[in-house]
Amino acid sequence: MKVYEFSESFAREKDRQDSLKDFRDRFYIPKHSDGKEKIYFCGNSLGLQPKSVREYVVCELEDWARLGVEGHFRARNPWMPYHEFLTEKMAEVVGAKPIEVVVMNSLTVNLHFLMVSFYRPTSRRHKIVIESFAFPSDRYAVESQIRFHGFNPEDSLIVLHPREGETILRTEDILRTIYENGDSIALILLGGVNYYTGQAFDFAEITKAGHEVGAVVGFDLAHAAGNLELKLHDWNVDFAVWCCYKYLNAGPGAVGGAFVHENHAERFDLPRFAGWWGHDKETRFLMPDQFKPIAGAEGWQVSNPPILQMAALRASLEIFHQAQMKNLREKSVELTGYLEFLINQIADERIEIITPKNPEERGCQLSIRVKGKENHVQGFEQGVSSNGRKSLFEKLLQSGVVADWREPDVIRVAPVPLYNTFTDVFRFAEILRDLMKSEN
Repeated sequence: MKVYEFSESFAREKDRQDSLKDFRDRFYIPKHSDGKEKIYFCGNSLGLQPKSVREYVVCELEDWARLGVEGHFRARNPWMPYHEFLTEKMAEVVGAKPIEVVVMNSLTVNLHFLMVSFYRPTSRRHKIVIESFAFPSDRYAVESQIRFHGFNPEDSLIVLHPREGETILRTEDILRTIYENGDSIALILLGGVNYYTGQAFDFAEITKAGHEVGAVVGFDLAHAAGNLELKLHDWNVDFAVWCCYKYLNAGPGAVGGAFVHENHAERFDLPRFAGWWGHDKETRFLMPDQFKPIAGAEGWQVSNPPILQMAALRASLEIFHQAQMKNLREKSVELTGYLEFLINQIADERIEIITPKNPEERGCQLSIRVKGKENHVQGFEQGVSSNGRKSLFEKLLQSGVVADWREPDVIRVAPVPLYNTFTDVFRFAEILRDLMKSEN
């Protein structure tokens, strides 16, 4: 059991011992008008800007100005193969082989493209399993795919709900649902980390169960990539998609990523929405009429890459490569554990952490429920706002804490190991404690 203290001296000593502490200096930290740094716990929504991003982007701007179209071949980092410069380091982040990873498009676009290939419903096997509290865009995408194939979401969507009175999903309940409905399930699609509760799912067990019943298994890694130590190849996940503007710090609206397991690398029989950038590189510029996909994840590309966006992501991936996900995850467990300890020390019945207590079942995000009298889960599912409980969140913002609010009742805080400190965590807990006392 970890031994923590509610003291600034303890937090500062933990920071002194932190082998990753110098990485914070590689990021711009938002500041108050007086120049004092804010407590930025919103990397689960938008990661901070690496200071090296400017150099990476300016390099491409200069080559564009200097070379024009010839930059595709003569730039210092030629644009023609530019996406390949990111592949190995991105594969490191998600635990994949380079052939299994491609940087392209945005998350929901990639989700649709991969469902074209991996959601192949039949009259008997047409259902998709998704979690309740899934990010709305995933739900919209899934339901639209079901309708596109001529089915009704009311019949073809299996929604996983927590047990009555609980907030998170139990792995045994997920597996039971898979086995009980196995003959009818075409696709299992879960968030690697649920955006609302912060729960991390058991990738290996869920994938194993899905394959045992003959289903395809995919994950939305928006809140997992750059947060958890992932092993997509070893877990045998069929496909995954993610954005890069959260934990991967590639900037607002950044280019996304996709994973397709090596098992499917040469499944050229799979239907796909084709585009020229997914065509065989050797013959792409011969402009043939027949599409010949590249083996591996690159074969799902449709368009040439957005170089300036990729330059920003490349700068961040270089930092991840140097820090290594194993080390970041170890610090994250400590940092989040300390945050959990401090919040529990406040011991105020008006707030509770709904994120799992087990570090193996969460990333760096803790979701703090601000309690009210009404039924929170019912209110959320019906889209009911609860602005009365939002005052605590607004006071945190006024106190220099950058976090975010999710309706109807949750404050999400995420101490990111690349740039957050134990002192950040302590200062946040002090502010939260003082606000709770003042409301008394």
